[in-house]
Amino acid sequence: MRAAAFTDLIGPDGVSVIDQSDPAPGPGEALVDIEACAINRHDLWILEGDSAMVDADDLPFVTGLDVAGVVSDVGADVRGVEPGDRVVLCPNQTCGTCRFCREGPENTCERFSLYHGGLAESARVQADRLVALPDGVDATAAAALPTAYMTAFHMLRRADVGPGDLVFVPGTTGGVGVATVQLAAILGARTVGTSSSASKLERIRELGLDHGIESTDTDDIRDAVAEVGAPDAVINHLGGEYTKLGQHVLRRGGTMVVCGRTAGDESTIDVANLFLGHKCVVGSTMGTQDDLRRLVKLAASGALSPEIDRTFALEETGDAFATMQDRESVGKLVVEP
Repeated sequence: MRAAAFTDLIGPDGVSVIDQSDPAPGPGEALVDIEACAINRHDLWILEGDSAMVDADDLPFVTGLDVAGVVSDVGADVRGVEPGDRVVLCPNQTCGTCRFCREGPENTCERFSLYHGGLAESARVQADRLVALPDGVDATAAAALPTAYMTAFHMLRRADVGPGDLVFVPGTTGGVGVATVQLAAILGARTVGTSSSASKLERIRELGLDHGIESTDTDDIRDAVAEVGAPDAVINHLGGEYTKLGQHVLRRGGTMVVCGRTAGDESTIDVANLFLGHKCVVGSTMGTQDDLRRLVKLAASGALSPEIDRTFALEETGDAFATMQDRESVGKLVVEP
């Protein structure tokens, strides 16, 4: 089979299409013919050499978390999945035995990891991590759901967002940002988001954004958010200076959920503002398989239509990462092997 592998950790030029042996499923595993695989900032960090999990000794490395396609074969001891099933993969990998796995939620597993291998024609996966796709959800839309939408959905739940709440989303045109806007609208919440691009903000308004702020200056953003109101929740996938910004704009007793570090690995917390304002700052990674099932149901019902910016052939995977690197896209970039 063919795979789009990282052969050098130098950015998009480090992607090459290579031939690999066809995988065979072992006990508890399934083989999926991949119709679509979304890419994420997580993958780009690996490709740019900015991830501790992959180095030159691991090359060639095939990434790709968000797999959707058709089951072609199953191994021994597999129940509930059979060849011909249309599926999407929950990329969570957990030990199943630690206290956090026993008590839940699963994404708090102390040995939590993620599946890699979706940028290929076929993938061998744990069968019990597959979620069935209804006829009304195509593979490209399904591939957009696991990382960005599952992460955003879980963050909104952790912040207890409900009807009438105001949600601040810095960097609203990224994958998690777009997903947050769409899902907040489904929950009946209002959103205020930021971008450096007026045209990208206009596109997000069409997806449900209530208030757009065209700026990357944190002082300007703080003033603009204050004019709208004090957010009940902040969904922060940027980290860096946006953490302190998010903390300051939060209403008294509000919650900020942080899931990323695109704007920086370290943030400053105003301790007095935190305890005097009874505010909460929590970390969150991905979501749960049940979150993904609920998202698939939302997509099947027509309530949610994942935003896809562009699709790429397997041979164009390097171009897909270049597009992500240029930050010109709105919504998900999906490779279709």
